[in-house]
Amino acid sequence: MRHFPDRPGRADRLVVLGGKPQRTPGAVWLVGAGPGDPELLTIKALKALERAEVVVHDGLVSDEILRLAPEGARRISVAKRKSRHSYSQDEINRMLVAFALEGLTVVRLKGGDPFIFGRGGEELEACREAGVVCHVVPGVTAALAAGASAGAPLTHRGSAQAVTFVTGHAAQGAEPDLDWQGLAKANHTVVVYMGLSMAAPIAARLMAAGRDPSTPALIVENASRADERRVVTTLAGLAEAAASLAGPALLVVGEAMALAQAGGAELQTLLKEARA
Repeated sequence: MRHFPDRPGRADRLVVLGGKPQRTPGAVWLVGAGPGDPELLTIKALKALERAEVVVHDGLVSDEILRLAPEGARRISVAKRKSRHSYSQDEINRMLVAFALEGLTVVRLKGGDPFIFGRGGEELEACREAGVVCHVVPGVTAALAAGASAGAPLTHRGSAQAVTFVTGHAAQGAEPDLDWQGLAKANHTVVVYMGLSMAAPIAARLMAAGRDPSTPALIVENASRADERRVVTTLAGLAEAAASLAGPALLVVGEAMALAQAGGAELQTLLKEARA
């Protein structure tokens, strides 16, 4: 029998039967679950989920989406939070391969899109190295949902001729090594994933590289979900605005964010101030 390593406090550890692979191995589907709203799932993602025998899912995948899998499908959470991982990435890779070699249809359900800061590439490589068939189903990444809900286009003919997606964290939580001069150019939208705790140094880097402190900025927490919050600010005010949120959130900086509308709790605050 093959056992995946225990973690303290975890009684329901995964046990996978070992032995030789079956003649007809299963397959792994890397499926983008989108930002949270079930209605943003693609039809292909829904069909893959409905055929799943095992669903290995991120912590941010909503319960509404998980309920779309067959009742008898095994659901395994591999939630990742900052500094708190229930499974390492290597363990997840081996888990996907092991289930597929047992002849099962495995859906690796990932928030957003599997290939946008989702480590889908690493899981695809692991499957290929093991000879496991791996299909990829793209999903709506959080940046698209954030821009849509706020009414702020990521590209705009008059104010945003380019858009760049970057991560707010490098390996081991270090500050990312980015082309700050390139990101500081005007008429360029910069979307920062996982950047809430790094808002202050990111804003400082952009301004030091020449980005105008008055450049419009937007923070979207829980994009597309019922508890979504949107805060409209500027590059200079980004750090202070980020301090009021807990995440997960996106930071969006660029001239086109002048079209963004505040929402959720922020909108209620603005309405109260207007009535006062």
